[in-house]
Amino acid sequence: MTGERVTGLRATTGAGVRALVTGLGGELGTRVALLLEARPEVEAVSGLDIEPPRRYLERTDFHRVDPRDRARNVAIVREFEPTVVVHVGTYEPNARCSPKAAVERTEAGAIGVLGAAAECPSLERIVLRSGIEVYGRGRGAATRPDESVPPEPTTPFGHSLLHAERVAGVAGDVADVPVTALRLAPVMGPHFPSPLGRYLRLPAVPVSATSDLPFSLLHQEDAAEAIVAAVFAGHDGPVNVVGDGAITASQAARFGGRLPVPIAGPAWWAARVLAEVAGSPVPDHVRELLVRGRTADGGRAGSVLGVHPRWDTIDVVKDLFQWAGVTYVTFGDAAEEVA
Repeated sequence: MTGERVTGLRATTGAGVRALVTGLGGELGTRVALLLEARPEVEAVSGLDIEPPRRYLERTDFHRVDPRDRARNVAIVREFEPTVVVHVGTYEPNARCSPKAAVERTEAGAIGVLGAAAECPSLERIVLRSGIEVYGRGRGAATRPDESVPPEPTTPFGHSLLHAERVAGVAGDVADVPVTALRLAPVMGPHFPSPLGRYLRLPAVPVSATSDLPFSLLHQEDAAEAIVAAVFAGHDGPVNVVGDGAITASQAARFGGRLPVPIAGPAWWAARVLAEVAGSPVPDHVRELLVRGRTADGGRAGSVLGVHPRWDTIDVVKDLFQWAGVTYVTFGDAAEEVA
């Protein structure tokens, strides 16, 4: 992304905002659409995703389309003529789809949607969901990077997010509009599809015996509010959004009454296999977080977006474990309630 661009969003002049939301079928995309619907400045909301939203949306037009269907995505964008693209369609491996599909959908969606949006005269800004995974955790990497630290991803998810940032930057240059890349800490919350969240909820949680380093999290509500704030802030450049504090995997497991199991070396291979059998695959970026930690400096978010996460990292973990399990009701129980 280039230097600061200054443009006026229609909300500041009283005209309507037309927001196109990608990744609308996910928990985060749906929440963003709900918040946008509640804003009087927003004239229309349109959304794209491979799955439909799981909540009722009053005035959002939804298009069920695979991000890899470039022709259809381009046609939808051009027909809608957005003033802002809210690109939440960056797919985390093993969250809603396989690692391979996540990379393909993230890359194809960014190129198709953002490329088409750049050609729309109506476009005034782009907001992109990225992540602090772009900083990587290689040798000598900053343990708490701010936005001045050059991205050096060390996992496929980090590379995928950085590719989306670069595509958004090119689109912003072509259209001469600001691009806000929100580098979110790992997002969690009730019913949020997170491979890390599933892993921490295992009865026994494998943790590093040699380097159980801390990581920070972001609640799904704070993530959605930051994205919507970015729609109206008009900042040009990356912004870290991170919940206060940090926690280690062993501490998180104990919070949930789980048993942390210290392992090292080749035992990680067996642990990943067993976790996948238990329905909790461990993609590379989660394994990296468990061993090397993952935090970032989120101080800029308050000054440029006007928001600060309300949930700190420990509160996010507590909320994860307070998520009630399934309660099975027998026919006898149901009959008694009716009586």
